[in-house]
Amino acid sequence: MSDSIPFDVPIGVDPADIDFMGHVNNASYLKWVQEAVVSHWQKLAPADAVASHLWVALKHEITYRKPTFLGDDVIATVLLEKVQGARAFYDTVIRRGEEVLAEVKSSWCCLDAETLRPARLAREVIDQFFQRPDAAKA
Repeated sequence: MSDSIPFDVPIGVDPADIDFMGHVNNASYLKWVQEAVVSHWQKLAPADAVASHLWVALKHEITYRKPTFLGDDVIATVLLEKVQGARAFYDTVIRRGEEVLAEVKSSWCCLDAETLRPARLAREVIDQFFQRPDAAKA
């Protein structure tokens, strides 16, 4: 498969995200990853695929690098690593400028929006998330 198209999502740090230690609570990172992955899907997938599919998280593995604080300018960069059957595997890096705050590996299950059963995506839908090697040369 070719290279994943990176997708940046600006993250707003709200006062409700701050815990008793004065930095962002762990649960907020999960909220941010969910918002970023869903935004990635909604932006790059064709409208008919967005309307007919839903995503549910199966697993998140977070490595925290540095604390995040109220007022920080934060960006989540989402990369779809691969799609296997009805499962998608994502890497999301949360940054403040050049500083990596957290790295998240997550897996998701694609569901048919009507039946709520796992659904495989068509190859042409998956291809929307990856650059073709020949496109980089053009």
